[in-house]
Parts: sequence; structure tokens; C-alpha cells
Amino acid sequence: MTSNPNVHWAPLPRTELLVYWLLSFGSHLYSFYELHRFSKEHEAGLVRQFQLERGLFQGFKRDASDFEWTFWTEWARKSLLWTLIGHAVVSRLCSVFYPQFQVAALTVYGLLAASSVLGLRGVAVLLLHVALSFSVAQLRRPALCWTCNLLLLCTLHVPPLQDIQMQTPAEDGDRHKPGARYLLLRSARILMWWCIAEYMIHAMYMHAIQSNETYLEILPTWALGGLALALVQFFFVKYLVLFGLPSTLATLDRLVPPGLPRCVSIMYSFTGMWRHFDKGLYRWLLRYVYVPLGGSHHGVLYKMLSTALAFGFVCLWHGGHDYLQCWALMNWLGVLVETGLKALFGSALLRSFLERHSSAATRRRCAALLSAFSTAMLILSNLIFLGGIHVGRIFWKRVFLQGWSTVAPPMLAFLYCFAQVGLEWAPHPP
Repeated sequence: MTSNPNVHWAPLPRTELLVYWLLSFGSHLYSFYELHRFSKEHEAGLVRQFQLERGLFQGFKRDASDFEWTFWTEWARKSLLWTLIGHAVVSRLCSVFYPQFQVAALTVYGLLAASSVLGLRGVAVLLLHVALSFSVAQLRRPALCWTCNLLLLCTLHVPPLQDIQMQTPAEDGDRHKPGARYLLLRSARILMWWCIAEYMIHAMYMHAIQSNETYLEILPTWALGGLALALVQFFFVKYLVLFGLPSTLATLDRLVPPGLPRCVSIMYSFTGMWRHFDKGLYRWLLRYVYVPLGGSHHGVLYKMLSTALAFGFVCLWHGGHDYLQCWALMNWLGVLVETGLKALFGSALLRSFLERHSSAATRRRCAALLSAFSTAMLILSNLIFLGGIHVGRIFWKRVFLQGWSTVAPPMLAFLYCFAQVGLEWAPHPP
């Protein structure tokens, strides 16, 4: 789960880079357009089967099939947004007039706000979990702490406890003094991301389409690619909104939240995805799972085991379902293969041979070509995570089995362009 951040890629001719940018951007737009056309052509059937909602924009329906986005946007409208705004007001007033009471005031406000959203039983469950975890932590026994918290994590997936969550209707330079300009700009960015997410589910019914195997089978090739890109891009934008708002409030309270994720369209490896998408989760896994279990300091077997248990924990955290097990296994294998290839090409003998017989630009092109295959598997694993095993199975069949000679080659060519843009955007490999 680690990488070498000190290797820099050679620059390429500007004309070549421009071609990569144009092909990457153009393929996104055209595939989204084809998916939009398919959505509109089959809108009547999708309305009957999935009950598409009345759209916020005139002439459009709204695909509410993504449970997470629908759930949180509905609760944001009812109460969450107002309680978060209240938190910002209380925090700002206390920091200006009564800074010594800021922690106490936010604690009281937080309990009241949580009670209004979760109800007393929901808050009681959370406080019980916190109290048990804190009490066991005082014993300073790592094995006991892990056992206790894994058991508590499992209880969150018990239906009776799930039923009492929400029932009640209803950057470094900025963290020291987040002023009005920072809050205004950050809020405007979050609003922009929210609008982009809403536009996507109005213009492309990707979540409804992925739920119907018949549509997945008859999607035109470009629309199929657009569906894959739209699903992962929507997840990225959704994450920016759902994480961006509490991150802004944390900065207002002079905390240092993890950075926002990097755009998935410039991700070209499994290791890069885990390092740069959920940065807080990545650091947490390194500190509490990967390093304590040995990490890379006790040989290859310990590294493989530590990485496997890190992915196993993430799988359990999300519920441990069969599709999550498949997703975790693919990510584990992807990280291992990428780590092995980096070690191979980083060996003194092979590196010396490549430096003598190829230019730096050629080595970058070869790295991008390998990354295209890695990106294809990364997208496939994310489709399994977002849509289930049946979605991944159909994509695998249509792209790599039925379309091995017609669909896979141009797809890999575009992914090669994506990888070159990612290498240019991030000057070192993730």
C-alpha cells in the first residue's frame, strides 16, 4: 500500500500531450452523449420500471435509484443542512466572542442536533459505542481493542440497530483562520458539485440502467463506456459533496480534515486510487492495520498479509457482502501486481538495461500502456463495488470476451490517453 513518490516522469512533446487531452476529454463527452441518447430513447420503460421522479429541470426526469445520494439529499433538505449551518453559526460566534466555551457549546449543540435527527435511541447507541470503545482503550491492549471494535462494527449491520438510525422526521493555510472568503468559495464549490451530480442523474439514468440486465446487454458500445464512466464519476462527485460539507465545517473549527479526493478520470492504478481518493481512510489503514501487522518491514509475505487484512477490514466495514468480497480481492490482487511490477522495473539490473536502450519518454509511454490495463481492471472493480457482481460480469463479457477484437483495443487506447493525462497531472507515479 506504499509507493515511491520520488520518481519523476519525463516530459512529452506538447503536441502529443494535446492529443491525449483532446482524446480523453472528447471520449468522455461523446460517451456521455451516447448514454444520454439511450436514456431518452428508453425513458418510458425506465419510468415504468423504476418510477423516475419529476425532474428539477424542465423536460428532464430524475433518476433516484442511487440510494445513498437520494437518502442524504432528502435528509439534507429536511434537517441536516440546517443543523450543519447552525453548527457553523455557533462555532463562528463562539470563536469570536467566547473562544473558551467553544468546545462546550459545540458539544451541547451537537448532542441536540443529533437527537433531532437520530432520536434519543440513535444517540444512545452512538454514545454506548463510544463509551465501550473508550473504556477498552484504557486497558492499552491492541488485540482487545480490535476485538471490541470489530464486534461493535458488526452490530451496525444488525437490522434492529439499523432501524434506529435516522427515524426522526425532520487546507493547511486555511485551517488557522478560515475567513468569510474561504467559507464562501468552499460553499460555492460544494454547490457546484451538487449541481453537477443532480444534472448527471437528470441527463443520464445510469443507476436505473445498471439495475436492468436487459439494458446492459443492448447498450451501444459507446453508451456502455459512458455508463462505466458516468457511474464512477458520479460516485466521485457525490463523495465531494458528502465529504466536502463536513470537511468545511471541520476547517471552520480549526481542525485539519483529510484532503478531498482526486478526480477518478486521472487515476491510473490501484495504488493511486487508494492513496488519493479517500486520503483519511488510507492514512488510517496504514497507521492502524498495515504497519502494526508488519507492513513492508518483514518481507514479502508479511506485506501481502498486511495488505490483505487491510482490504478485508474495508470489506467488513462496508458490510462484507459477496460483491464486496470480490471487489476487495480484485483490489488486493491489483495492488500486489502493481507493487511487483514496480519492484521488477525498479531493480538495478533491469533499470540499467532500460536506461541504456530506451529514452525516458519511451519508458513513460510504456508505463502508460501498462497503466491502461491496470485502469481497465480498476474500473471493472469499481463497477462491481457500485453495481454488484452482475454489472461487472456483463461488462467483462461484452468488453473482453465478445469484444476482445473490436471493443477492448479502442477502450485500452483511450485508457492509455487517460493514463498519460494522469501522469502529466501528477508528476510522480502513485
